[in-house]
Amino acid sequence: MASGRAVAHCGLVLLSLWLCIQSVPISVDKTKEKPQEKELEPPQSAETGLHYDRYLREVIEYLEKDPHFKEKLKNANMDDIKLGKLSKELHFVHNNFRTKLDELKREEMGRLRMLIRTKHDIQGGNGRTVDHQALLKQFEHLNHLNPNTFEVEDLDQLIQSATKDLENYDKDRHDEFKRYEMTKAHERKERLRNMNEEERKTEEQHYDEMRKKHAEHPKVNHPGSKDQLKEVWQESDGLDPDNFDPKTFFKMHDSNGDGFLDESELEALFTKELEKVYTPGNEEDDMFEMEEERLRMREHVMSEVDTNKDRLVSLSEFLAATQKEEFLEKDEWETLDQKPIYTEEELREYENHLDNEENDIHKKSEELQKQREELERKQEVLNAQKIGLQQAVEEIQRIKSAVKEPDAAGAAGEPAPVVPGNSRPLPAGLQQKDVPVPGHS
Repeated sequence: MASGRAVAHCGLVLLSLWLCIQSVPISVDKTKEKPQEKELEPPQSAETGLHYDRYLREVIEYLEKDPHFKEKLKNANMDDIKLGKLSKELHFVHNNFRTKLDELKREEMGRLRMLIRTKHDIQGGNGRTVDHQALLKQFEHLNHLNPNTFEVEDLDQLIQSATKDLENYDKDRHDEFKRYEMTKAHERKERLRNMNEEERKTEEQHYDEMRKKHAEHPKVNHPGSKDQLKEVWQESDGLDPDNFDPKTFFKMHDSNGDGFLDESELEALFTKELEKVYTPGNEEDDMFEMEEERLRMREHVMSEVDTNKDRLVSLSEFLAATQKEEFLEKDEWETLDQKPIYTEEELREYENHLDNEENDIHKKSEELQKQREELERKQEVLNAQKIGLQQAVEEIQRIKSAVKEPDAAGAAGEPAPVVPGNSRPLPAGLQQKDVPVPGHS
């Protein structure tokens, strides 16, 4: 599971990465040392699931390339990392890596600004109130007051934010799953409400049949128990269950050979148990629920085996767990369908929340409709004014044309006679004609 490996990787770095560095301590003069001249490639590692995942992984992996910082990381303890003592070692990181860290921070600042603008536009466009405090929290993993260079404060904030966020990561996933299940229940109630009695009866019968079919599965062994591990030993590893050896089992499933079982490697051990309950493509089996079940199994094992709470299982912790009474647990694991995910009160509160959101959206829709109608009314007024103005212009043009017609006629012949005292010419039909006078030629 990608998210499990993601959390494990970040846990390695921020909480106990120092345990995993196996190199010989470096004892050269750091003031004269120069890192190898080679192009820095983007790092490749597991995703953490955090919204600043890429930034976190790149910063960590570039810091690990600096010999001085890597040595300090090896010798640091978990409390030093959490208290920010390791962050001060950034002053001694080679300039080549510091320049790259500056570039990474500027890229991250640009990404966050674009993300904030997009979220702001989407929330505003949907009629939802913009939560500015929530948007500002997007910047908690870096010092946004200095957007250009990566300093000690940036490393300290990154470590503190990642540690806190990873500790809450599983809780957030559980909350997300609970909302998912309550949404399914709410939508089902709405569908039933819109059915007639016969349709409702058929739907209820089908629902009960699917639940019953899902519940019919082989026994699910307790995660981390001897029976569960021996089943993996036999069916996945193809070994004789009578020859089960915990130390050999650990080394076989430490897939990256780092001496620890991380969360991803642990979750892989539960696949056989999950396949007893969930089959992809079956209507009665929800794959989202399967991942929640996997998470619950991993948390259960970690709570019993991970004694130093570093989100990793060492060989010594694993072997110690096999000596406990819980390792011989015979009871069947209680799956999600046997344990309620939410209470009726929680469902009512969630439905009230959905209703309030729907009402807010409806009110905003009505406001937008009124604004639209008002704009259309104003547009009609403007169109009427435009038509009136056009008609006035046409009338003026017509009058001008009528005045120019007599002038055009006069220009073609003699000037029109003018009546004394009146500067305007007489109409053509009333102009005086030449009359012959007797005695004159």
